[in-house]
Amino acid sequence: MNSQLIDKLYAFYDLEPEIEDFGEAVLRGLSGKNKTLPCKFFYDLRGSQLFDQICELEEYYVTRTEIALLTENAAEISECLGADCHLVEFGSGSSIKVRILLDAMQKLSGYTAIDISRDHLIASCAELADAYPGLAVRAVCADYSEALEIPALKSSAGRPVAFFPGSSLGNFDDDDAIEFLAGVAAFLSKSDGGLLIGVDLKKDEATLNAAYDDAKGVTAAFNLNLLVRANAEIGADFDLSAFRHKAFYNADIGRVEMHLVSNRSQSVSIGDEKIHFDLDEHIHTENSYKYSLDQFADIWRAAGFTSSRVWCDANQLFSVHYLETS
Repeated sequence: MNSQLIDKLYAFYDLEPEIEDFGEAVLRGLSGKNKTLPCKFFYDLRGSQLFDQICELEEYYVTRTEIALLTENAAEISECLGADCHLVEFGSGSSIKVRILLDAMQKLSGYTAIDISRDHLIASCAELADAYPGLAVRAVCADYSEALEIPALKSSAGRPVAFFPGSSLGNFDDDDAIEFLAGVAAFLSKSDGGLLIGVDLKKDEATLNAAYDDAKGVTAAFNLNLLVRANAEIGADFDLSAFRHKAFYNADIGRVEMHLVSNRSQSVSIGDEKIHFDLDEHIHTENSYKYSLDQFADIWRAAGFTSSRVWCDANQLFSVHYLETS
């Protein structure tokens, strides 16, 4: 662990989140009748690099649209968040989008980044501490979906405002989304806090399908990287040419689904285990739910939030919401 980078921070808290074993998760997911792999395992080094490339693609509207919304409405958003708030980012990653808010806010009592990737968290927060020398930057290594009692906030007098960009909520089904947001609401209500969250909207199927199955094949490489990782890390012998990427919008359920599809009847070895695949059998790797504004309102109300301000782009592709707890 880089102590020099940690020294740049106001505080670093390592809650030592339990990391699910990749090999166990792969075997468990591929042993069932309906084969699955958890989407959280997309983000090894190569997977993260591929996702950064996805965000730059013409077809992938999500990142640039959210950044444009935050930039164009930064003054209004800053006014909603209020002076002297303590900004808490869930799944902070490289902390790129939060810089738009930090640049716009005149007074901020502190910033806390929460992420499960320890080394990346420390490095990105150290960069922020350099870029904003007057800001108290705290880093918390934790699983934000499980740890909401954040020690970093106990040393801050500011009103907490959570920041959850990127439409990551779409990876939850409705019941899990409500449960997660209810936990956030309960945490924030202790200090009359708020939540700024990015939410992807329902739109035509062609736009959604293209966003998750781009012409250059970057998203396909991102999806197939799960098999690359299995070969490298747990001794699997997946033939990458024997699987193909498939992504489509499931209108009945309101989500984009990503799958890996077997091109033939085959068996794959993972250590001492043999996993059989029929021709055209799927491995379900990710869901990304899309919402109408009314559907998302039903979710945030069920979770215990009481009011909302919303910003949408002119093409109604994406939305940013500010939710309150009282």
